[in-house]
Amino acid sequence: MKISSRFRSVVVAVITAAAVSFAGVAHADSGTIRFAVYKAAFFIGGSGGEGTLTFHGRRYPISVGGISGGLAFGASKTYFKGTVRHIRRARDVTGVYGAAGGGGALGKGAQVIVMTNDKGAQLELTGRQVGLQVNADLSGMSISLK
Repeated sequence: MKISSRFRSVVVAVITAAAVSFAGVAHADSGTIRFAVYKAAFFIGGSGGEGTLTFHGRRYPISVGGISGGLAFGASKTYFKGTVRHIRRARDVTGVYGAAGGGGALGKGAQVIVMTNDKGAQLELTGRQVGLQVNADLSGMSISLK
């Protein structure tokens, strides 16, 4: 059976593209992240805070800011900790993350959230919230390295 050179070229190109994409995923790494966020809202809310990314044994200070809109009111402070996946270098964690969700706290509460930025970095966070906060909103969060 004779295989055409055009068909062979297409097969080689597909195999090469698959190998490159698998290699990119294989070299991606993960780190841990901790930060505290202060949030205040009356329909439109704002938040800000700071924390630390730990990646390959090094600690990187980060700043967090955000905005939300929807049914939201109150004020709270949330302590987040979790894992950052699919990053190759510390600056891959920077960017804008979006989420839709709801929750609340009266005194104390808890949150779990998973978000992804435009570079493919994925945050898997758990949070302990203190304050009075009720929300059913769309929100965005921006992380930057200090």
